[in-house]
Formats: sequence, C-alpha cells, structure tokens
Amino acid sequence: MADSNTVEPLFSIRNLSVVFPGNTKALSKINLDIRAGECLLLAGSNGSGKTMLMRCIAALLDPSEGEIFFRGRPLNQAGKILRRELGIIFQDADAQILGETVEEDIAFGPENLGLSKAEVAQRIGETLEALGLTEKREAPPRRLSGGEKRRLAVAGVLAMGCDTVIMDEPFANLDWPGVVQTLEIIRDLKNRGKTLIILTHELEKVLAFADRLVIIHRGIIRCDGKPAEVLDQLESEWGVRDPRKTYSAVEDCSWL
Repeated sequence: MADSNTVEPLFSIRNLSVVFPGNTKALSKINLDIRAGECLLLAGSNGSGKTMLMRCIAALLDPSEGEIFFRGRPLNQAGKILRRELGIIFQDADAQILGETVEEDIAFGPENLGLSKAEVAQRIGETLEALGLTEKREAPPRRLSGGEKRRLAVAGVLAMGCDTVIMDEPFANLDWPGVVQTLEIIRDLKNRGKTLIILTHELEKVLAFADRLVIIHRGIIRCDGKPAEVLDQLESEWGVRDPRKTYSAVEDCSWL
C-alpha cells in the first residue's frame, strides 16, 4: 500500500450522521478517509453502527447530514463508477445467490453492466479459476458449503471488475474450513492490491491482514490507526476484545 500521506483518499467521509425518527442517532459526525489498496477493519459490537456506515459508503442509504466523496466526487454523482468499482459481500451469502448454477450466478453482474457475451464468458472463466470454483461451474449455488458460497459472492464481485470490496461479518455462520477459505480469499484480494473494508468483531481471525483498525461504538468513531496502536487504547465499554491476550502479536492474529 502506498504512503497514506501522499495518496488522495478513495473515500472521504465528512461529518456524516444518520438520524432516525425520534432524534435517535445511528451515526454521529463520522470523519474517515479510506485509501486505495488498504485493508481496513471496521470493528465494533453488534449495533455499533458498522453496517449503517457500510450502507452509506455503498450508496444504499442517504445520510441525514454530511457528505461522502468517492475519488474526489460527491458520492451521489458517482453512481455508474461506484457500481463498477465497489462490490459488497453481505453477511448472509444465500441472499446474494441469483443464478441457478454457479456460472449463471457469476454472469449476473457482468451481464447487467452491458458487457458483450465474449467479455462475460472470459470474466466467468477467469474468476472461476481464481476462486477455485471451476469444478463447481454447473453446480446449484445453494448446495455449496458456506465457504464456497463466500467464494462465489467474491467471484461475482471480481467478474464485475470491482477494485474495492466490502465484507460484512465475513465469518458469520461459518465452520472452521469456511473461515479458512474466507481468509484465503482476503489474503489473495489483498495481494492483488484490492481495497478491502472488512466489518467484523472477530479480530482474532483476520487482524494480521489489516493495515488499519477503526473502532466504532454507539455510532461514533472512537479510535483509528495502526492495529497495535488502536488495541493499546481499547476501552472495555467499546465491546471489542484485544486478541493479543490469546496471540502474542498482531501479526499472529489469523486462523490461516
């Protein structure tokens, strides 16, 4: 990843708030820069605001206040570019299944981008191979294992040419093999130079891959920085456990 001080942010979030009826604040005065090529972990307990912030970044929810910029342009003016460059892997992998076969499922995104049949076919072949799903090409997606469904969701994102991937609680409902498969995906995406935004409270599984760790609690960013430095500032009320109590160092915090 390039020096964060010399690279223009991919996303710039400024004074962002989400307020529900009754003046209930889900997010409050969020300021955050996300740079291309970095792996950012957004951690917090359930209900902390992680998913709400993700929905705003992905233009799935309009904030009540503040702005988000994508490549220097207001997010509401970056619709087509954002759809091509940003992919989301939701917590419930089954909810993303759209095709009757693995091949059809991967084809859905590229086809909706209006690509030619030849280009779609090429992208399907490349992503099947890259994600180790070639032998599952004709398989019904719902019969895949949990880890394979995660790989399928990522394959769909890569087939669309997305350079930024948001993963919402990527280890939810996975057994040990599924967690390992998902971590291999994260490692490979990071090695490809993709921008990764990972929402999780399970730091012990993935922290070793993070360039930055951001803690959100009750809709407010409490700490943002290098993982070890953030962990040194943890407060118990934030609901995030320091995995170094089990592992000797940040670099060891992985289930791979």
